[in-house]
Amino acid sequence: MYEVQQLIDGVWGAGGAGGELVVHDPADDTPVSRAPVATAAEVAHAVAAAGKAAPGWAATPAADRAAALHRAADALAAAIEELATAQTAEMGRPLESARAGVVAGVGTLRQYAELGPLRGGRTLAGGAEAIDLMVPQPRGVVAVLTPWNDPVAVACGLLGAALVTGNVVVHKPSERTPATGWLLARLLDTALPPGVLTLLTGGAETGAGLASQEVDVVAHVGSTATGRSIAAACTQTRAKALLENGGSDPLIVDAGVDPDWAAGQAALGAFANSGQLCVAVERIYVHSQVAGAFVAALTRRAAALRMGPGRDPGTELGPLVDRRLRDHVHGQVQAAVADGARVETGGRIPDGPGAFYPATVLTGCTDEMGVLREETFGPIAPVVTVDSFDEALSRAARSAYGLAATVLTGSMSHAQRACRELPVGTVKVNAVFGGAPGGAAQPRRGSGQGFGYGPELLDELTATKVVHLEAPPAGW
Repeated sequence: MYEVQQLIDGVWGAGGAGGELVVHDPADDTPVSRAPVATAAEVAHAVAAAGKAAPGWAATPAADRAAALHRAADALAAAIEELATAQTAEMGRPLESARAGVVAGVGTLRQYAELGPLRGGRTLAGGAEAIDLMVPQPRGVVAVLTPWNDPVAVACGLLGAALVTGNVVVHKPSERTPATGWLLARLLDTALPPGVLTLLTGGAETGAGLASQEVDVVAHVGSTATGRSIAAACTQTRAKALLENGGSDPLIVDAGVDPDWAAGQAALGAFANSGQLCVAVERIYVHSQVAGAFVAALTRRAAALRMGPGRDPGTELGPLVDRRLRDHVHGQVQAAVADGARVETGGRIPDGPGAFYPATVLTGCTDEMGVLREETFGPIAPVVTVDSFDEALSRAARSAYGLAATVLTGSMSHAQRACRELPVGTVKVNAVFGGAPGGAAQPRRGSGQGFGYGPELLDELTATKVVHLEAPPAGW
């Protein structure tokens, strides 16, 4: 059992008068972590204390802040197994995948440690007797609310970028992975001055209370509903809202594509982390010329996935994070079947403990079904057969979300059209995952606002001031 502590005003174990929450292993329902629930007064005190620490950290030379981030990355690299094990216990992710998430977090901290000191303002072409500058400055106190599905990698991105630019951070990890957030914060805190990092734990009320405080930025990765609530709160406090929220990402399989290879890409996109990724493939539009072979190959791959506890070697499909999410996923499948969809494989809740759900392939789907209109966040691959690339492109664009999309095609003109016309932040051609380090995109529609990654995230977390300098008149 992990006994989680809060970090407030540089003191571990502070607060906790609001009771406690207990997290259960989604594989067998055993309790794995216990965390305090921050009260409204504790949240307010934490933000006020962070504000007092902000000037000193902002005045710290950029090279020193970067060095601290490198030390934090070293500490994480030495604790990969500890962090991965906690993540697997709390949310069920297969251990190998959890390790990869921690490794990604280490790399992200190092990336921002390198970028931070290199980022400066610029000079403007003004009068010959003057100097004009654009100077980036820290915004101040950044509230960071992170999700449970990839808790280390996502947190390292937002925390690393905020800290290296001179902001102080109040971090509230998901109530489903508090121990993972606590272990991460302990490692970061060893490299930082007291008060620069604050850790609060609790449920939705704690997060809402933090978002309503007088902070300078609220950065949130999570559901669209929560993101909208945060955006509304920020209109009252005048804080900047930086949001990456839900998605319902489409995959287009064009005519002429190898159906077996395409099925492999679809399976990876739909079933990785049991579908619990913001950029998971949640809608598949496949050309009628390859639909039959594609569905057969995808069904075989889905049925062959080894489902089991994330801690067991060889597990490819761990449990969902809890039974509430499993009920939501199964409800979408049942509703689709009632409206005419066909289950090719999966679609049934297995016997036994835990929150397991099999990889499921649905055919005969229509755009009106909730499984295509709403975010599922489970291992579901709903397939729609189309008669042309134009139809696939048009139907893929019909969504309340705009996070990412993937196109599998051998046609350069089709690839170019997809990149131009799909109303999403990221378009991937012939690979559901991947991309060069440092990439950043702006999600659209219900999927959020602002850059959440890459060098551009440093811009989001600073405010630019214009400075005009002239010499005093002669004779002074």
